Amino acid sequence: MEDHFHDILKKIRYSAKERKLRNFSFDEIESVLGVSKSEIKKYVSSEKELVEKLLELERQKFEAIFLTHNFEGVNAIDILLTVSKEVAKDFVLVSPAITVNLKEKYPVIYQEHFDKRVQFIFDKIQINITKGINQGMYREDLSIELLARLYISRLIDIHNPDLFPPEKFSFETLFEVMFEDLIRSIGKPEGIAYFEKKKKTVKFNKQKA
Repeated sequence: MEDHFHDILKKIRYSAKERKLRNFSFDEIESVLGVSKSEIKKYVSSEKELVEKLLELERQKFEAIFLTHNFEGVNAIDILLTVSKEVAKDFVLVSPAITVNLKEKYPVIYQEHFDKRVQFIFDKIQINITKGINQGMYREDLSIELLARLYISRLIDIHNPDLFPPEKFSFETLFEVMFEDLIRSIGKPEGIAYFEKKKKTVKFNKQKA
């Protein structure tokens, strides 16, 4: 991805975060950001392709967390805390306030993106549960696959605006509560005690929904 186009995509993400963009149309981007349609069309041929690139960037940023941070030998709870902090800080297009519009306007593209993201998270949460059991942080009687599927079902639920209207519940708050519920449901007493101690040191830089 060329640096200039990458900068354009970052501007679009930031404007979406600030609630300045709703439809991600060329006209809207030109009006709000001052980036001309002709400039954008140097890199993508349609608004559909632009949304594909935006969602691809969002996925890459999430996956990059696991490349940037060396989680080898790290406590499983610390890993979840780090991932939660990164999501709260820098993930825009996963916010229900934005994904509702994308899902309605580009359902096929959005679903493909969501399926890939869910599969990645599903794999990582299974690894985390296994690690936590081996480290003595999580209970030994857990069904790893079942728990991972339950976690994914909750992740899907928090994107449902009928269950959690975005004007009432920010994605970051929902994600943080879901994360804490997971720890408390699978943690051994020592794991929960460790979580209670560590969460006081974590500062979440929350974005608006």
